[in-house]
Amino acid sequence: MMECKRALDEAKGEMEQAFTVLRKRGLASAAKKAGRATSEGVVGSYIHAGGKIGVLVEVNCESDFVARTEEFQQFAHDLAMQICATDPRFLRKEDVTPDVLQREKEVLRSQAAATGKPENVLDRIVEGKLGKFYEDNCLYEQHFIKDGGAGQTVGELIAAKIAKFGENIQISRFSRLKVGDAVAKSSNEAAPAATA
Repeated sequence: MMECKRALDEAKGEMEQAFTVLRKRGLASAAKKAGRATSEGVVGSYIHAGGKIGVLVEVNCESDFVARTEEFQQFAHDLAMQICATDPRFLRKEDVTPDVLQREKEVLRSQAAATGKPENVLDRIVEGKLGKFYEDNCLYEQHFIKDGGAGQTVGELIAAKIAKFGENIQISRFSRLKVGDAVAKSSNEAAPAATA
């Protein structure tokens, strides 16, 4: 409560501005905790209605105390539901393999060139469209579906949870199975460095 009061004082009583101040402090707090080890956690799961799609996701934190809380377990379940709905290929944009990134850039560049845009603006167009590619294919960059897709990204949600729980939180890996798919989609295959 004292943190909220200080934020309101800093924002001169404006609620929206106070909310922004609190979010900035939470992100700063999350950045400080990012290097800490996350050896505890839970495996969240979600089976879509009809049993045709299932997801397992490993969400890590620093202590068993936090991992056992109902809120943390619900968070892991919500992340599994996010993966089920949005079908990401990678955890973070840093995990996109160089060959996939190069191929995507080539496609976007040829699409932009086909519109007749001048050569000097093609790179900016490609960079702008890469943001959408990351948003579609990288879990941390996706808008959280329980917010209606218009609110915060999964990465921002994780930063908010880090600030709330006071511990580092990371998604280590996930696996998405769909009946009829020849191969399960897994963050392990896409980004081996991201596994725990």
